[in-house]
Amino acid sequence: MENYLEINKNSWNNRLESHLNSDFYDMPAFLNGKSSLHDIELDLLGDINGKKILHLQCHFGQDTISLARMGAQTVGIDLSDESIKTAKELAIKTKSSARFVCSSVYDLPDNLDEQFDIVFASYGTIPWLPDLNKWGHVIQHFLKPGGQFIFVEFHPVVWMFDDDLKKVAFHYNNVEPIIEEETGTYADKNANIKSKYVCWNHGIGEVTNSLIKNNLQLKQLNEFCYSPYSFLPGSQEFEPGKFRIEQFGNKFPLVYSLLAVKDK
Repeated sequence: MENYLEINKNSWNNRLESHLNSDFYDMPAFLNGKSSLHDIELDLLGDINGKKILHLQCHFGQDTISLARMGAQTVGIDLSDESIKTAKELAIKTKSSARFVCSSVYDLPDNLDEQFDIVFASYGTIPWLPDLNKWGHVIQHFLKPGGQFIFVEFHPVVWMFDDDLKKVAFHYNNVEPIIEEETGTYADKNANIKSKYVCWNHGIGEVTNSLIKNNLQLKQLNEFCYSPYSFLPGSQEFEPGKFRIEQFGNKFPLVYSLLAVKDK
């Protein structure tokens, strides 16, 4: 779909103000020093002090700045020009060394000339990308030999269901673009906005094979029957910062993570 980048760029620009003011992103706590990162990704990241990290699809930069607060040298990239403008302002406001570049993932090699110890992406990133082989190529392009790709994403089984989680409405695998209009946004269901967007479903097999084909060795793959976000209907907090869907309990995977390493 030729114009999906423009459609999605406009969609993310449209959501930004609502996200900045939402409880979901909790800007007051973040500005007071709270990290936006969660145990799932922190366990894979480990000690990142002094590491160079490229953060793909960073939105308005909370995670990028949180990584920098841990001692990393970070660069965040995002398609949304309004999000990147806000991220740069946020970096100044928090006195962060994090840098930001406005670019789509696929165009990034034309807009950034560096290599990194870690490439990082998390939560709701790959559904916006039609071709994961190109995604894998960009990841290996920016990693130093022996560098790590650390990835956390919502489980593809989640995206098979309709909005009410009552029936299977979509393919598990990448069969076709999904074109929808949304009222409100995941961070504020009552926001007075309407956005059109284009996304794609990607099964775990497609994800891992796209990395393997691009000379990345899979070292860990973990699945979790909870999410650190309350982003689905019927979500209940069963432990602090951990949410499950009431009718599925712990029988339903909501998130997965992986660690892959570039060949030396």
